Amino acid sequence: MKTNPKNKIIIVDDHLLFSQSLELLIKSFGDYDVIHRFENGKVFIDYLEENTSAAIDLILLDVNMPVLDGLSTMKWLKDNRPDLKVIALSVNDDEEIIIKMITNGAKGYLLKDTSPEIFREAIECVVEKGFYFTELVSGMLINKVNSDNRKINLKEKEIVFIKHACTEMTYKEIASQMCLSPKTIDGYREILFDKLEIKTRIGLVLYAIKHKIVFV
Repeated sequence: MKTNPKNKIIIVDDHLLFSQSLELLIKSFGDYDVIHRFENGKVFIDYLEENTSAAIDLILLDVNMPVLDGLSTMKWLKDNRPDLKVIALSVNDDEEIIIKMITNGAKGYLLKDTSPEIFREAIECVVEKGFYFTELVSGMLINKVNSDNRKINLKEKEIVFIKHACTEMTYKEIASQMCLSPKTIDGYREILFDKLEIKTRIGLVLYAIKHKIVFV
């Protein structure tokens, strides 16, 4: 009887005990095989450059690593291997870091204390559907956002604000860029949060990506 090939996963994490435990957990799921583990982004990138035809279904990428961290690695992947699917792993739920990882192409973001059940669900979703974001990350699940951009009736300046919100600029810097007061920018933010039924800047970024207001 012919069996389906297992999905191939790479772990990039500098904590040996964590990466070994993660490998054992993934193998227990049955449908996945961890083909390599790397301790930082540099050795991982070196591997990719030497093995350009390697079949990889998913990368589990630690955000905080020595030598070359997750964000720098993610930026390299965005420029050189945008075809690879990545789930970022971190102990940090900082909004700024999450936005940077997502806008540089991460298809999911999980905290390292995530339950095995959620972790498995995330892997399955990214491999099969292309993305997975928890409510912690999105503020509201992305599929609850209205799928028709025209019905939302976004104004031109609201779209400009959304694009700026998807960058690393602070709200104060966005206000300066748009030649508006910080109070006006706060108003745009609150109106959009209400209009799009989201709760955080991360939710705004996810909305912009899904509706192709910005491209990653």
